[in-house]
Formats: sequence, structure tokens, C-alpha cells
Amino acid sequence: MTAIRLITWNINSVRARLDLVDRLIRDYHPDILCFQETKVQDHMFPGDFFTERGYCHQAIAGQKSYNGVAILSRIGLEDIDRQDWCGKGDARHIEAGLPGGIKLHNFYVPAGGDIPDAALNDKFAHKLQFLDEMTAWSGQLAPDSRNILVGDLNIAPYESDVWSHKQLLKVVSHTPLECRKMMTLMAAHDWSDVMRNFVPEPQRLYSWWSYRAKDWQAADRGRRLDHVWTSPALKSAMTMMTVLEATRGWQKPSDHAPVMVEFSV
Repeated sequence: MTAIRLITWNINSVRARLDLVDRLIRDYHPDILCFQETKVQDHMFPGDFFTERGYCHQAIAGQKSYNGVAILSRIGLEDIDRQDWCGKGDARHIEAGLPGGIKLHNFYVPAGGDIPDAALNDKFAHKLQFLDEMTAWSGQLAPDSRNILVGDLNIAPYESDVWSHKQLLKVVSHTPLECRKMMTLMAAHDWSDVMRNFVPEPQRLYSWWSYRAKDWQAADRGRRLDHVWTSPALKSAMTMMTVLEATRGWQKPSDHAPVMVEFSV
């Protein structure tokens, strides 16, 4: 059995935060890095930076200024692919094969704008369509397949995933409709919620804190927008999970904290 350490992080511009990435690598020694919101076109991605640090295997899907996902690995990647969800041509998904017949999927689900009404808000309509397409795709995965899904899914599904369930019921990311959509998506492949396996409800579990708070730590008005899921066949392979909250206090941080997991294959 080989232990693999993976970190997933909405980095909110990879080129703007290379110093933080360098510190993350030095402090936590991940084997695989999965980024969302890289905000860079493929030909401008800082691949040499990662190669110099041992991440020679790279799968990237980028675009100018917005979105973008990447998998950087010290372990060989194969069968790299990306899908064009909702036919919009935006870079919100990348997948790659890992040892042991594992397929790693890195997602950045649309945030959905401010108004939780698809008729009034095209961004929210896009988010709902994206979730529906993910659900259909999940339902087509073989029951015995070995998949890991990570990323910023932009939904905090449980009451203890947000600082105030009551106050956020009408706020995009925690509306009842979005939470139901996520539960339907999870059921489509019987996905296992790795983070909640290690930190069961009703324990507080956040991965995002708004930039608006002067003291994010004191206010602690967080949400769990970042997720790690596994197929049923890999549920027992997960051996550790932690949200690296301290990174939210680093200089010029992302508003998301990285999520670190370990699994054995």
C-alpha cells in the first residue's frame, strides 16, 4: 500500500499566490495539488515553478482571467481529459488517472451570483444546469469504479457547514434548492463525503471566509464550499482529512483554505 497526500485549494489566482504555494509545499509536502480558480491561460501557466519542486506531471485547463483548474502531481498522471460542462467553453473541470485504477476529478462549480432565482439570474441558472449535468454524469459511472472528486463546489449543504443556517437560507450556496441538488448529485454515484466522514455533523466545518470581515478568525463566519468525495470502492482508502485553516491568515491569502487528505492505494 502507498500513502498519497492530496491538497485541493481554490487559490484565487495561481500566479498571484506562488509564494503561498511555495510555503504550502514546504509545510505540508503534498504528493498532488488540485487548484481551482487558477485564472490563467494554459500557455501562461507557471509550469516550470511546479516542475522545479517535483510536480513534473501536470494537467491544466485554463482561460484568461477567470475560472481554471489544474492538477500538479509528483505521481504519474494518465488519460488526462476535460469536459465542457453546459457548453460554455469555460475551464471548470480536469481529470486524470492515478495508480490503482483511480480517476481524479477536479471541479470548479459556478458560484451562482447573488440572486437565488434562475428566472432572474443567469448565473444561478448556469449553476443549476451544471449540477444537473454532474448528476447525470455521476449516474453513468460504474458502481465499482474508483473515483475521487475534489474541488470548490460552491455549496455548503449541511446546517453545520455554515455559520448561521437561518440567516443563510436565502443566500446563494446554502439555499434549500442548492442543497437538495447536491444531495441528488451525491446519491447518483453514492459518493462518500470524506470531510464529513472525519468531522461528523453537527461539528462546525468551514473552508471559506469572506474577505469582507476585518478579522475573519474572530468573526468565524465561514462556509464549507470545498469538498472531497470518493466512490464507494474508495471510501475505506481515505485515512486522514484536515482543513488548513491557518493558511487563511497568511499574507494576501485566498478566501478559501486548502483541504488536505491522505489515502492509501
